[in-house]
Amino acid sequence: MTDQSAITDYWNAAAPTFDDEPDHGLGAERTRAAWTRAVGGWLPPAPADVLDVGCGTGSLSLLLAEAGHRVTGVDLAPAMVARARRKLAAAGLPARFLVGDAAAPPTGDGSFDAVLSRHLLWTLPDPGAALTQWAARLRPGGLLVLVEGRWRESGPPGVPYVAGAELLPWNGGVGADDLAAAVRPLVTELRIEPLDTDADLWGRPVDDERYALIART
Repeated sequence: MTDQSAITDYWNAAAPTFDDEPDHGLGAERTRAAWTRAVGGWLPPAPADVLDVGCGTGSLSLLLAEAGHRVTGVDLAPAMVARARRKLAAAGLPARFLVGDAAAPPTGDGSFDAVLSRHLLWTLPDPGAALTQWAARLRPGGLLVLVEGRWRESGPPGVPYVAGAELLPWNGGVGADDLAAAVRPLVTELRIEPLDTDADLWGRPVDDERYALIART
């Protein structure tokens, strides 16, 4: 099984170029606008308390803060968190960022109106346990928003993931049916929104499975 320190090292090393991917950095106006529309349609009205697990460099956290939400971001890699903090500070927007395991966010007894995760589950040794942790942090009626899919290449292009990744339960991503089956016992309702036909979200056309699962506790 993968070693957490190796995972941390991998994402620390990836941090300087992470935002080069169009859907990571959201540098193009069309891509940024597409994610702003999508996230706005999934989350409750602002201001809401939103937990961004696996926040990376904070691009989605920034969109959330711009919309007026109170944001807490969690990521295992200190280099990612440092970039997220700088990104929000440069925009003059408040957010709280924590270094820690996104699968068990170090938020104490805090609860949230929504938990958002994008492209994280494939990296986790026990995604089912993480889903349980995230659902437990939601207030009654809270929203769990999971942006997932199955990709031919996971992580930064051209860089192999850590040793043992082939043993991860959802290495390479997770299909909508399998994720829905894992989430359904934790929530009262859910829906799947396909995302693979919206090229603006990814900065290019894609032909693999990409979707959002939106569930209410």
